[in-house]
Amino acid sequence: MTTTDATPDLGHDLDGDADLDKIYRRRWWTLAVLCLSLVIVFIGNASLNVALPTFARELGATESQLQWVVAAYSLVFAGLLFTTGALGDRFGRKGALQFGLVVFLTGSVAATLSTEMWQLIACRATMGLGAAFIMPSTLSILVNVFPPEERTKAIAIWASITGAAGAIGPISSAFVLQHFWYGAVFLVNVPIIALAFIAGVFLVPRSKDPRQGVLDPPGAVLSIIGISSLVYGLIEAPEEGWLSPMTLGAFAVALVAIVLFVFWELHVDEPMLDIRYFKNPSFSTGTGGIILVFMAMYGSMFLTTQYFQLVLGYSPMEAAVRLLPMAPIMLIVAPMTPRVVARVGANRTVAGGMALIAIGFLLMAQVRVDSGYLLILASIFPSVSGMALAMSPMTASIMSAVPARRAGAGSAMNDATRELGAALGIAVLGSAAASQYSGAVADLTTGLPAAAAEQAGASLAGALEVASTIGGDVGQALKAGAEAAFLDGFHLASYAGALFAVVSAALVWRFLPREVAHEGAMHGGGESLEDVAELGLGGVLPVFPDEVFPGDLPSDGGPDDGASRPQSIRGAEPAQ
Repeated sequence: MTTTDATPDLGHDLDGDADLDKIYRRRWWTLAVLCLSLVIVFIGNASLNVALPTFARELGATESQLQWVVAAYSLVFAGLLFTTGALGDRFGRKGALQFGLVVFLTGSVAATLSTEMWQLIACRATMGLGAAFIMPSTLSILVNVFPPEERTKAIAIWASITGAAGAIGPISSAFVLQHFWYGAVFLVNVPIIALAFIAGVFLVPRSKDPRQGVLDPPGAVLSIIGISSLVYGLIEAPEEGWLSPMTLGAFAVALVAIVLFVFWELHVDEPMLDIRYFKNPSFSTGTGGIILVFMAMYGSMFLTTQYFQLVLGYSPMEAAVRLLPMAPIMLIVAPMTPRVVARVGANRTVAGGMALIAIGFLLMAQVRVDSGYLLILASIFPSVSGMALAMSPMTASIMSAVPARRAGAGSAMNDATRELGAALGIAVLGSAAASQYSGAVADLTTGLPAAAAEQAGASLAGALEVASTIGGDVGQALKAGAEAAFLDGFHLASYAGALFAVVSAALVWRFLPREVAHEGAMHGGGESLEDVAELGLGGVLPVFPDEVFPGDLPSDGGPDDGASRPQSIRGAEPAQ
């Protein structure tokens, strides 16, 4: 395999019979297909935020079911991310990408036909499986198609388009909800997936890691069981009782699975996640901080969209428009982050960001039934600014703590913690709000028929429907009481989020190093902006941040003696 004089060296993971000159000439078309593939994932998730109240009204979803329809995607994605990336490396990234598109299409079409919440939750899990194959494949292919001197530009376009999709997604989904039935929000994916799949057949080259990706099936299974059991216990506890046998059993299963996972990863030759990394303060503090940021974002978005539509009476479109200020705040604050870190240090920058997140939660705790939008907007400014300040230093902290030869695993860990944070945010803050709500509503429904009382206690949407059916003074009293109960839960979740943020700020200040390697996300303002785009403008799931790929190694595949260290996709050497 050789290149012409006019063709720069591409990644070394391309198939041996590849026409490198042809691949190089159509590289920008390949990038378009990769971006289109990620847009699918982003738009598919953006629909969930504005669609949650619709699911509650149309399908009678309980609060726990609303939590599951969001968390199911994140759990499958986080649990399989390491494994799907290794499968793509071993058997071919193009095949993994197209398999993921087919699985995502299957989940999307099935979701449009769902008439029960359990069906919709299963479809969301299927879509999470598809996304777990799509996301790692796109960036792996990108770094093999573009020569090193063009990768920064290509990745900037890649991240910008996905960030834009995150901002546009809620608007397009809200438009669909206003004109069609609830399942139509998933049909938006179908023509995009079809176009990406067909174009990919002709425009995406085949590539795989000649060193073979290492698989760790026991680690993957144990991690999925542990995380899923933990989230299951958290989500179902408000309905079943925190001390019920089922809840305690779920927590026990989670504890056993996580302990077994740690034991297995410590003793296997090629672990999916090297537990020893957590001994490094940069890795452990950065990982914990990212989990908290995503807990804050997804937990607050989960409750805020319901407040907009169910309490304030906004339509899905009106609610989506009111989330748009998140985008410009991130775009303004993120490029400043490297300069702030250089001046005050990574630990103080991240701690300051966490403090701003706490302030945002405290402002959210002041929301009342008649507060309107301005108070929520006032809480968005510090919260989103804090997230923008905290994301890039923590990403760089994780990546700088991982040896260069394991940079791919470090990046996968970075993304898995984001998904875990999203699932835990829905579970912890959502369950705190649900517990408060169910306890308060129980006193309001004592005189109602059993079916009506159960419906009102399941969710605010259910209570509002019962109140509308009853009518009169009794219905009005139930409506007012249910809204007040929802806000009580909203306040409890907000105070809990503020407490988490304050504790995290203290830990980050104490344990996160002042200086992190100036690579990747911290290499400059533009790269920092890319990393924040991956947070997901509009509250959607992230894409991969910085990663070093085996294809960046010299073609002789020599030992990792320092001279053969991979280079960062943005041209900076990984920290040792």
